[in-house]
Amino acid sequence: MSIIEVRDLYRDYVTKKGVVFPKKEVIHAVSGITFDVKEGEIFGLLGQNGAGKSTTIKILITMLAPTSGECRVLGYNTYGEEKKIRHRINFIFGGELGVYRRLSARDNLRYFANLYKLPMGDRDKRIDELLELVGLSDKADLRTETYSKGMIQKVQIARGLINNPEILFMDEPTVGLDPLAAQTLRNIIRLLKEQGKTILLTTHNMYEVDELCDRVAIINKGKIVTLDTPNNIKAQMEENEEIQKHLEQVKLKEAENLSRITLEEAYIQLVRSSVDKEAKNES
Repeated sequence: MSIIEVRDLYRDYVTKKGVVFPKKEVIHAVSGITFDVKEGEIFGLLGQNGAGKSTTIKILITMLAPTSGECRVLGYNTYGEEKKIRHRINFIFGGELGVYRRLSARDNLRYFANLYKLPMGDRDKRIDELLELVGLSDKADLRTETYSKGMIQKVQIARGLINNPEILFMDEPTVGLDPLAAQTLRNIIRLLKEQGKTILLTTHNMYEVDELCDRVAIINKGKIVTLDTPNNIKAQMEENEEIQKHLEQVKLKEAENLSRITLEEAYIQLVRSSVDKEAKNES
């Protein structure tokens, strides 16, 4: 069952270029993408900076209106029926935004619980459960300004789960985290999947995608280059002659490693091919 449905989605921005005689310029952030996300799935959006990942996320969480196309979450249109969606979803952005640093983790969660109108009788119990989930029970009453980046990101996760959402959108959640903190976050994501949550994840981390995602859409310049499971994407690219030449040139200690392609290599080749194809079409 598809819980997110995107059909021929476009999002344009109009900017002014030039100082003396500024001219309007249309930027195509998202250019006709189509995909579905199934219930209980971890779905990855993979792409470089400016590829359109964050714009897509913002449309899905009802922060932006699409220029055209159809975008439905939980059966409702993200533009026009957003009030039927918002209380059933939540989002987590990477970095340290979204947390009030002069408040403790517990007070941050109380604030957001009140915004979501959680019943007072359930609020504190829910907060305690989330603090335990992210491993902050013993630091819950310290100001978050004393926290490390990894701890702040744990508060972000708890905040994103405060309303027990059916879908959690995560935009580069491990950005800036050290390897240990990033691994802890990935473990929490796996646990959320086991609890039946649907997760849409954007990231630059190839290892993260390979480890977590059921399916991946690689997006470049607002268009989807390919959509499949990580293993299928790698298998398809292993048949690519350029990739094979590259693998043959790499000196590895274990000969069997020469026959395997990484998701990062597949991604780079797909993006390069997409750029070359677009350049040929324009010429």
